[in-house]
Amino acid sequence: MKPIVLALLATIVISALGFTGTAYAQESGASDAAGMKLLGAGLAFGLAAFGAGLGLGQVGAAGLAVISENPALQSKVFIFVGMVESIAIYGIVMMFIILGQ
Repeated sequence: MKPIVLALLATIVISALGFTGTAYAQESGASDAAGMKLLGAGLAFGLAAFGAGLGLGQVGAAGLAVISENPALQSKVFIFVGMVESIAIYGIVMMFIILGQ
């Protein structure tokens, strides 16, 4: 197996072991809404940043190859890189929208 698959599998197993602990009653007045908002905001930004990172690696590598072949296309490559980076910005915006509610 590839090392990244093993690392992902180990992370899932360790996370699953964390759910087997003892459950305690909540204090009165405490709600899960604040925790769910934080979880949703973290997932919105984390997944957007992860996807933007993967995309930026692919677009950046291809963009450098294009610039090395034809330097006149540099401005178009920067536009594509900016489009990929906007995905992370959308994730930040959604995070602030979720936390602001």
